[in-house]
Amino acid sequence: MDHNVCYISDSQLIEECSKIPNIGERAYLVDSLIKACNLFDHMDILNVIPSTYEDLIAFHSSAYIDFLQKLDDNNSSILEDEEEYGLGYDCPVVKNIWKFVTYISGASLTAAQALTSMQFKFSINWCGGWHHALRDSAQGFCYINDIVLSIEMLRKTFGRILYIDLDVHHGNGVEFAYMSTDRVLTLSLHQYEPGFYPTSGSLNDIGIDKGKYFTVNVPLKEGITDDKYISLFYKISNMVNSSYSPNCIVVQCGADSLVGDPIGGFNLTPKSLAECVKNVMKWEKPTLFLGGGGYNKANVARCWTYLTAVITGQDDTLCTDIPDNKYFSNYGPDFTLDINPGNRRDYNTPDHLDNIFNIITNNMKIVKELVSSQPI
Repeated sequence: MDHNVCYISDSQLIEECSKIPNIGERAYLVDSLIKACNLFDHMDILNVIPSTYEDLIAFHSSAYIDFLQKLDDNNSSILEDEEEYGLGYDCPVVKNIWKFVTYISGASLTAAQALTSMQFKFSINWCGGWHHALRDSAQGFCYINDIVLSIEMLRKTFGRILYIDLDVHHGNGVEFAYMSTDRVLTLSLHQYEPGFYPTSGSLNDIGIDKGKYFTVNVPLKEGITDDKYISLFYKISNMVNSSYSPNCIVVQCGADSLVGDPIGGFNLTPKSLAECVKNVMKWEKPTLFLGGGGYNKANVARCWTYLTAVITGQDDTLCTDIPDNKYFSNYGPDFTLDINPGNRRDYNTPDHLDNIFNIITNNMKIVKELVSSQPI
C-alpha cells in the first residue's frame, strides 16, 4: 500500500534523544504509544541517515562543529571552551556527543529528504524541533538546529518555505537564522512575559533588511485556552499562507504549550495543536512535522500520537483508552488519551489578541506586495 506519510523511527535515534536534559525516556513513550495505536500501519517507517560534517556546516559554524567533534575524542584540553559554545548549564556535554548530534540532525534531514523525493506529502520526526540552537552555540536543551538544517535542504527543491512554531517558547534560533531574508517566513506563537525564556519574540520583531516583515511573532500571555488559540491560529496562519504563497511548510509542534507542562504556562489541550495541523494540511503543500519541547512526558506522548493519527487520517478510529504497551504505567491514573483543560487564569484579553491580529494584518499586506512584485 502506498502511503503519503513517512515517519522516522530508529532505535539508535531514540537512545540518542534520551540524552537530552529534562526529556529522559520521552522518545520511548512517544514511539511505543504510536506503535501500540497501530499507526505504523498507515505510514512508511524510515531509519535515520546520520548527518555528515558537510551537512552540519550548511548552517552551523565550522568552529562549533569542529569543537563538537573534538569533544567526542575526549579531548580534555578543550573543556575550558565549553561555555563559549553554550555547553554546560542547560546543554551539558553528553556521552558520544558526535553520534548524538549526527542522529538528532540526521533524523530531520532524513525526513526532509523524503519530501524532496516527492514520494511523500507529509513527513514526521517527533525527535526533531530543536529551535533554540544558534549558528555557533548550543542553547536551551538544543545542541544542533535540525530545523534550520532541514529548511536549507528543503529550499533547494521548493524555494520559498514557511516555518511555523507552536512551542510555548519562542523559536529564536530559527528566527535569527532567517531574520534578514525573504526566502523563509517564520511564524511563532509563544508565551511572552518578562523573564520567560528566551525573552525574544515581541510583536515588534518583524525581521530586518531584506527580511523585514518576513518574521511574524504572536506573543501570548499566560493561560490561553483552546478556543482563543485555534481562532487566532486560523486567522493568522491562513493570512500568512495566502500572502506569502510558500511551496513547502515546516511545523514545530512543541508540546510544552499543553496544560500541565512544568515549564510552560498555557492552558491548551492536544485539540489546539491538532486543529493547527489540520489547517496546515488543508493547504495541500509538502509539510515536515517536527517535535520540540514538552516536559510532561506522558502528555507529550498523548499529544504527538493524536497528531500522528490526524496526519495519517486515522483520528476518527483512534481509541480513547491507552492501549497496553511497555510504558503503560506512565499514563495513570485515568489511562486515557484525552487531556482536560486546567483552571489556570487566562490573561489574554480580547483587546490584546485584536491588537496582535491587526498589526500582523497590516504587515501581511506589505508581504503580499513584496512577494507579488519580486517573485522569489
